[in-house]
Amino acid sequence: MISQEYLYAIALRECSQIGDIHFHKLVRTFGSAQEAWRRAKKEYKKLEGIGQKTVSDIGNNKHLEFAEEELNFCEKNNIQVRLKHLGETPFLLNECNDAPAILYQKGNIDDSISKVSIVGTRNMTSYGRQFIEDLFEASQSSTYLSVSGLALGVDKEVHEQSILHQKPTIAVLAHGFQYLYPAKNRKLSEKILQEGGALITEFSSSQKPDRENFIQRNRIVAGMSPATIVVETGFGGGSVSTAAFANDYNRDVFALPGKITDLCSQGCNQLIFHNKATAISTIKDLIGMLGFNAPKEKIGELFPYSETIVQLPDNQNLIYQSIKEEPLISLDDLSQKIGLATHKILPIILELELLGKVKSFSGRQFMAI
Repeated sequence: MISQEYLYAIALRECSQIGDIHFHKLVRTFGSAQEAWRRAKKEYKKLEGIGQKTVSDIGNNKHLEFAEEELNFCEKNNIQVRLKHLGETPFLLNECNDAPAILYQKGNIDDSISKVSIVGTRNMTSYGRQFIEDLFEASQSSTYLSVSGLALGVDKEVHEQSILHQKPTIAVLAHGFQYLYPAKNRKLSEKILQEGGALITEFSSSQKPDRENFIQRNRIVAGMSPATIVVETGFGGGSVSTAAFANDYNRDVFALPGKITDLCSQGCNQLIFHNKATAISTIKDLIGMLGFNAPKEKIGELFPYSETIVQLPDNQNLIYQSIKEEPLISLDDLSQKIGLATHKILPIILELELLGKVKSFSGRQFMAI
């Protein structure tokens, strides 16, 4: 019975040494969590890269008791249990090799609607807030849902602007449903559900918001969407890890550039410099790259779009024309083609990105826009 599969899936994932990757391997080998629970301890030699120590905790009755309590808690609190191996979790997330085996969900997710993940610092500035407001206003005519982490600062603004503009929004939690962190966002979490959004977590109900959970949570934020936007973040901020996960999953990453002296922009500038993110030059260009409808012009917009043709300096023009002639040209090939050292090309590439002329891809490849 499928209800039994939920029980054994939760019990199996609760075993020591069984993380998401091992869980997926067990289910692939034995066909279900229930069969893995019954057979893995005796037939572990069928499992490539898994030894006797890894499966030693499988079959422990205390994990079944835990799973029964967890299912009872979920039923009482209208929490849906989603299993990846049954195809119940969001399909883009399923493509990630380290995707969570189990998701706990409150509310609804329409997986047919486009998604965009938007993240950033808790110490958001007026610059970041204005960008988020303008982005949601400009994309009002597009159908999509946003994904963020329900933290203070950028995350909170994303969820609030989504609700204001009648866009469903998904908050990915770093803890179980017995908790709500930060507590200040409890009313916001309720509003998210009321307006057709969802709260999701990979953590069982009793899991507290421990520090290490937040990085783990970030991979879900990145994996849910084809694109991640980093609004503001400092060096080494949590949003940098979200961008790293998105890069690993071959998803698009966009970052809002800022002054090099602004602490909240230094992480974004670093991502752009290292070709880990495409610089956002105008909101209209960003919306186009996301595949959304073209926005209406807004007078006095902080991030305006202009059809004005920019006269490029000689070096910029040389590099731009060379990239235009050979889409997805590599840095080394570009260097050889124009006879300019790579360390001299990269700063010019960054300037062209800021002008909205060039887009960078993983592997240091470039394309004219």
